[in-house]
Amino acid sequence: MDAELLPVAARARVHAALGDPVRLTIVDTLVRGDASPGEIARALSMPTNLVAHHVNVLAEVGLIVRTRSEGDRRRTYVSLLSDRLAGLAPPELWPVPRVVFVCTHNSARSQLAAALWANKSPVPAASAGTRPAYRVHPRAVRVARRHGLTLDKSRPVHIAEVVGRDDLVVAVCDNAHEHLGEHPRRRLHWSVPDPAAVDTDEAFEAAYTDLAGRIDRLAPTLAPRSRP
Repeated sequence: MDAELLPVAARARVHAALGDPVRLTIVDTLVRGDASPGEIARALSMPTNLVAHHVNVLAEVGLIVRTRSEGDRRRTYVSLLSDRLAGLAPPELWPVPRVVFVCTHNSARSQLAAALWANKSPVPAASAGTRPAYRVHPRAVRVARRHGLTLDKSRPVHIAEVVGRDDLVVAVCDNAHEHLGEHPRRRLHWSVPDPAAVDTDEAFEAAYTDLAGRIDRLAPTLAPRSRP
């Protein structure tokens, strides 16, 4: 539901939650990608128990949702429910030379994200995997075709073959995000469930919809930048 359609009392609670500078900073961080509470704590140089309090407040007003990592089940990721932010000003433009979408096998989510991105932004895009498969998943090819997209017909490739020093890396799965550690420096994380684990057309369609919504939010915040 869009923020302007919420009852007045509900909108007031959202604005009250965002009135705290720490919580507003957390929301600004989550506009572009997901993060674990520990990652938020490190980014803000705050104790994890204090971050947990602010995350709880944001969850109570429906601004964020928490999900378990598909890689490390002990880890939780926080995702923004952006429909509550409808009408708020987007963050300032972030210049990047290229966006590289990364998942484990470079066979579905990262491929779909790169194809979607090409229709949404003048910033160039590519995709890669941390453990590339031998082919693009057939269901990913079919869901792309249903939406008028064409996936890269070449084999999935390893991240080492693709990523440059100044690229913005977007890890579109938990495993890839956790495998990458703290590198590369410029990166985001989107906790998109693995459709291949379910292996149905509906799961791939859900992944496509999730990626499309995230790209719609990220694309307006990035601007093309030539490499130095």
